[in-house]
Amino acid sequence: MADKTASLKLPDGKSLDFPVLSGSTGPDVVDIRPLYSKTGYFTYDPGFLSTASCTSAITYIDGDQGVLLYRGYPIEQLAVHCDFLEVCYLLLNGELPNKTQKKEFVDIVTHHTMVHEQLARLYQGFRRDAHPMAVMVGVVGALSAFYHDALDINNPQHRTISAFRLIAKMPTIVAMSYKYSIGQPFMYPKNDLSYTANFMRMMFAVPAEEYKPNDVLVRAMDRIFILHADHEQNASTSTVRLSGSSGANPYACIAAGIACLWGPAHGGANEACLEMLEEIGDVSKVPEFIKKVKDKSSHVRLMGFGHRVYKNHDPRAKLMRETCHEVLNELGLHNDRLFKLAIELERIALEDDYFVTRKLYPNVDFYSGIVQRALGIPVAMFTCIFSLARTVGWIAQWQEMISDPEYKIGRPRQLYKGPTKREVKPLDKR
Repeated sequence: MADKTASLKLPDGKSLDFPVLSGSTGPDVVDIRPLYSKTGYFTYDPGFLSTASCTSAITYIDGDQGVLLYRGYPIEQLAVHCDFLEVCYLLLNGELPNKTQKKEFVDIVTHHTMVHEQLARLYQGFRRDAHPMAVMVGVVGALSAFYHDALDINNPQHRTISAFRLIAKMPTIVAMSYKYSIGQPFMYPKNDLSYTANFMRMMFAVPAEEYKPNDVLVRAMDRIFILHADHEQNASTSTVRLSGSSGANPYACIAAGIACLWGPAHGGANEACLEMLEEIGDVSKVPEFIKKVKDKSSHVRLMGFGHRVYKNHDPRAKLMRETCHEVLNELGLHNDRLFKLAIELERIALEDDYFVTRKLYPNVDFYSGIVQRALGIPVAMFTCIFSLARTVGWIAQWQEMISDPEYKIGRPRQLYKGPTKREVKPLDKR
């Protein structure tokens, strides 16, 4: 029984009490599950901005304070003290691994990075100029046709096997999507490399010469993975959960998440940010661009600043900014045209009252696009990298939902505004 209740006064003058539930942190929620059965009313909440769709113990965000926690750990600490596979273990299991647990986890992931050879041939069915995300949706969705030995979602062991397969094979699938798009041969994974170094080798190595991973660049990519691993009940995560609520297999659910992430309002933000910098073109044109941003009639948007969730600083942005400097320093690119342009744009936006009063601070996408470009990753691959990183979060959320005794198939309601019942007239009388 809840300690607190909330009362709803109905149009007929009657009122009804609903229990108020409290989490371990964050705002309380009003439990309106019996609302329709008791009153005949639904709630109306486009975008679900005031609706908690589930109970979760994975990720917590406080947008007003600029807080992001994975299983209670601040993202700032995880990005500094852990590598990506440690964060994967944390998201999946609830605790950080000790040395023995980490070694076992890494060994399992490492020895599942190869994909079925027939799956590799599947790429030949796509046009070379297809968008890599279109290829990703198809290939990941097809995994269930190759790994159908563990698709019983009610079997915990099957769910674990599927989780390992997805985490392990996603870097291979992403790298193959890139190699196919540029006409280069696939590079198979090597078990003596770390997860992220392996990914970069599969992306950038060629058979004609040896590839030596750069530790600074590998760490930068690893940090990108960590910062994007999960972000609570966003659009793509909600898509994975909604797909999973029907009993769909995990590969289909992750493919659905990738499709949702492809949208420019979600995973395509860093791509849009880099395109904005290219359109500005030069540092001398920044004041003119800022002027257009302030003019609402111009419809020019400042990409990479502000965030739908964070009404203060994006806690990931500071880490990504540091990583950006490390990468550009390592590659000798501090005089890079787009980087200088970005720094000037950042300086003006942080000093201008128009942006300061609106709390339009740089977000993680503002820097991650610059870092990925410096690493040699083309813009079309940015969202593929995002989907690779987010896969573990999607899996953790999917597993949590399947294990929740209260989970039901998703079925949002609507406020119907169409015609009321009417009769069909014969064709000659319409």
